Amino acid sequence: MNIPFLDNWRKRQGGTREVALAAAVRTDPDGVAELFAECELLRARAGQCGLELDDSPGSLSALDQLPPIWRDDPEELPWVGNDAGLYLGTVLVRTVPGAVWDILAGGKPAVRLASGREIDVVAAGLDWAMSGSPELSEMYAESAESGPEAKTR
Repeated sequence: MNIPFLDNWRKRQGGTREVALAAAVRTDPDGVAELFAECELLRARAGQCGLELDDSPGSLSALDQLPPIWRDDPEELPWVGNDAGLYLGTVLVRTVPGAVWDILAGGKPAVRLASGREIDVVAAGLDWAMSGSPELSEMYAESAESGPEAKTR
């Protein structure tokens, strides 16, 4: 994930990209959430199909129904997948009580649920973009229904 302001912060602090992103999530969670919510390429592709993404669970179901035209472009595929994961995370954080952005080892954005379960949303988005499975709406439903006893990664 290329986030230029993190490179500047990292250089000043002498830390890694992972440390910089984790610090940004702690110190400015709203700013990071706004940045992750951009998902510019995914929103553009959805818009080309007449779908406006409104950060709702219903929009995840609508995304699942789009024809996967991005699979025809091997250069675009991982970017759409990354955006799909960030969009899934955005919907989770905005609609599931207690869900917050977190950073996994290696600096990968994830969503931590109130139960403590961490969801690697970027990996889920990449799987969805490549194969359509699991569906984004399915990942959302499974995550939104996770009870406090679900503490797996």
